[in-house]
Amino acid sequence: MRRAVVIGATGQIGRPAVGALARDGWEVTAVSRGGGRDAQWPEEVRAVRADREDDGALAAVVGDGCDVLVDAVAFGPEHARQVVSLAGRIGSAVVLSSVSVYEDDEGRGFDTQEEPGGFPEYPVPLTEEQRTVRPGDAGYSTRKAALERELLAAGDRLPVTLVRAGAVHGPYCRTPRELYFVKRNLDGRRRRVLAYGGTSRFHPAGVRNVAEVIRLAAARPGSRVLNAVDPDAPTVAEIARAVDAVMGVAVEDVLVDGPPPAPRVGDTPWSVPAPVVCGMGAAERELGYRPVTRYAESLPETVAFIEERLAGGRDWREAYPKMARNYGGLFDYAAEDAWLAGAGRRA
Repeated sequence: MRRAVVIGATGQIGRPAVGALARDGWEVTAVSRGGGRDAQWPEEVRAVRADREDDGALAAVVGDGCDVLVDAVAFGPEHARQVVSLAGRIGSAVVLSSVSVYEDDEGRGFDTQEEPGGFPEYPVPLTEEQRTVRPGDAGYSTRKAALERELLAAGDRLPVTLVRAGAVHGPYCRTPRELYFVKRNLDGRRRRVLAYGGTSRFHPAGVRNVAEVIRLAAARPGSRVLNAVDPDAPTVAEIARAVDAVMGVAVEDVLVDGPPPAPRVGDTPWSVPAPVVCGMGAAERELGYRPVTRYAESLPETVAFIEERLAGGRDWREAYPKMARNYGGLFDYAAEDAWLAGAGRRA
């Protein structure tokens, strides 16, 4: 039987990846810091507690060897070197990266978006041939790029598939962009302002679709880079209405051309001034990939998970501390109401 070791097994992508591999006939060792199990995993999955920062602990989990090592939490060149150090004992690796490593033809990437005119303007669709940011340790994108470079340089010793995921969504997400619409609906907000005319498109990547790319890549070792996104790339307005439909509410959209009209007004976690829409042609050609779900189909599970986390009036910043750090002023209703009142007077 083929053996797989999955690092970060209880994370948002690790959970479905473990399940997909196990159901495909792999003998799976699920590695996480807590050593927990997912209720949907087959009984045969072996859950192990280990910290991936501990080289010895990880080497012990791999033991005499495995056919594939899936790393769902790799971040930076040190993790790449850790994986490569196991090359003699693992047949191949599948490592999670991000579409944030891409930069446009003017050298702009996700890490430059706070600068004036800094948001990248990518080709549509964005393919794996697009250039990437320079590796470094200054931010998320540059560290992911450094991870990729180290792994690709070791291709003669270890076949590695790098999976560049889009805007990940699904249960267990620590920074769910859908939180913006779910909480507003729970708070009774029945008007919402959307910048850029509500047409922003930031390609979603459902965890089950990402897991399917991982499953297929594990069975077909190779050195390559593959995008992992959903078959559809809805606009922010379409995403908002899809959440409304799941929750059974009706909300009026106030669409604003151009950027947010005031600080923290009309700016959602899905809002981008230029489209980020990726192609899946490479995964289709090389792996025979076909999506297992669409955005709207998977949304009810995501909404239910967020609602459960917020149950009993729990503060969203306590439920999602990483989200609070990334989007501190996400629910500034006073600023929105003040702008709406002023917009009404001007009208």
